[in-house]
Amino acid sequence: MQNLSGKVAAVTGAGSGIGRALAINLAQNGCNVALSDVNEAGLAETVEMMKQYPVKITTQKLDVSDKDAFYAWADQVVADHGKANLVFNNAGVALAGTVGDLSIEDYKWIMDINFYGVLYGTKAFLPHMEAAGEGHIVNISSIFGLASQPLMSGYNASKFAVRGLTESLRQDLDIAGSCVSTTCVHPGGIKTNIAQSTRFNEKSSEITGASADDSKAEFERLFITTPDKAAKTIINGVKKNKRRVLIGPDAVAFDLMVRTLGSWYQKVIVSVMKLQANQNRKKNKTA
Repeated sequence: MQNLSGKVAAVTGAGSGIGRALAINLAQNGCNVALSDVNEAGLAETVEMMKQYPVKITTQKLDVSDKDAFYAWADQVVADHGKANLVFNNAGVALAGTVGDLSIEDYKWIMDINFYGVLYGTKAFLPHMEAAGEGHIVNISSIFGLASQPLMSGYNASKFAVRGLTESLRQDLDIAGSCVSTTCVHPGGIKTNIAQSTRFNEKSSEITGASADDSKAEFERLFITTPDKAAKTIINGVKKNKRRVLIGPDAVAFDLMVRTLGSWYQKVIVSVMKLQANQNRKKNKTA
């Protein structure tokens, strides 16, 4: 898949962030795109930004946690474009809270979107790609699919699941000699709106020493890579048929930390978390 010109790519979560940047960069490569998002206004803004490119663009409002809707969209993409060569399972949400405080419903919510949404996209588009004679499935995990973080068990679980699914799928396809390949992507802090949409359990503030709003602000300060840079890195990884793509110096650092320290990385993260929490409490007392 070194040449994307004339190919057809489906992108979820295309109404903002990495999804929007992927849509634009794919169009710049001459790739026709089928875009989806639960946010129709954001999706319309993405399309408006792409009018200059001579490619076919179709859109669909889609909740990726709805299996039937996802499968119907995959069929519609092929009906509209004649084929499907790539799918970028990008849509995702975030959740913060301790295991003890989060509800089963909280975990179900994030797994339905972050994991099952990726699984539905993978299975819905795979047969269409095989029928087209070539294809590539790109599943977006996270640096939190490489190393776990306190208060992020739901997000960690979903992103580790995406990694496990994608790496196993790649092996399945290799063994079968399939015309389809796959890549697992691990972005670090990307300048998107995911922090603002993160669900925070109220008791998280007792641990972090910061309010939900302050925690979101701290989270956003860690976002160092632009969506455009992320999209270009992902597309380059597809062209090179990479098994894993790390985005940003923080993703590289996380990967190195786990490789070097093994499970001891958890102690490092806990120490950093405690230090930050103490600083937050001191700051609040003097405020």
